[in-house]
Amino acid sequence: MTKAAKITIQDVLIKSPNLFLGFMFFAVGILLTRDAGIGMAPWGVFHVGMSNYFPVTMGQATQLMGLLILTVAFFLGQIPGLASIMNMVFIGMFIDILDSLVDIPTPEHFLVSVVMILIGVFFIGWGTYFYLRVKLGAGPRDGLMEGLVRKTKRPVWLIRGIIEGSALFLGFLMGGPVGFGTLLIALTLGFSVEFAFKVGGYDSIAARHLDLKELWGKYQGTENPLQYERKVS
Repeated sequence: MTKAAKITIQDVLIKSPNLFLGFMFFAVGILLTRDAGIGMAPWGVFHVGMSNYFPVTMGQATQLMGLLILTVAFFLGQIPGLASIMNMVFIGMFIDILDSLVDIPTPEHFLVSVVMILIGVFFIGWGTYFYLRVKLGAGPRDGLMEGLVRKTKRPVWLIRGIIEGSALFLGFLMGGPVGFGTLLIALTLGFSVEFAFKVGGYDSIAARHLDLKELWGKYQGTENPLQYERKVS
């Protein structure tokens, strides 16, 4: 029998290991792409650029931009999920913790740098899978994209391209690392995420994420059962 079920703190705690594993994988992947020394993804370029100009670490830059983006997305009508807020906080935190504990030398050989980039992309792909599979909200940048798509009525590819292109351009102006790795990440990241989704059995089209409002209603037992259902025995 299928009916709407009230969510509990225990339900959320059970999902937490997947969230934190995903955030840790993200941090590892981001640091590997940075230390490869041949360029980063657009947001990585921007965050490193911020750390060049302002007294913040790369992880803190990630957190600050995440907070700003969540705020803008909220005013565009995109209510964040619990995982959206945790994404903003913990990926940046893990980046700084790992960066302080492990010194990854930049390879002398180009091919080794390429391998580092690909390993980093692999980690980011699986990080995306682990934090999305709990269905408690997507990251701040995805929320901004969805909010702008609804407001402007423009296609996803155009809005995503403008957002990523703007981050890349501004990051480049601030001295962020742009290079062959930037192109390599752009060409391979989508495949990495798709591979992780396929192996893990996550359907991004059918997935229904709870935002904070829905999560609170479900915790209170007042949610609309047509919005989100879970099988209970």
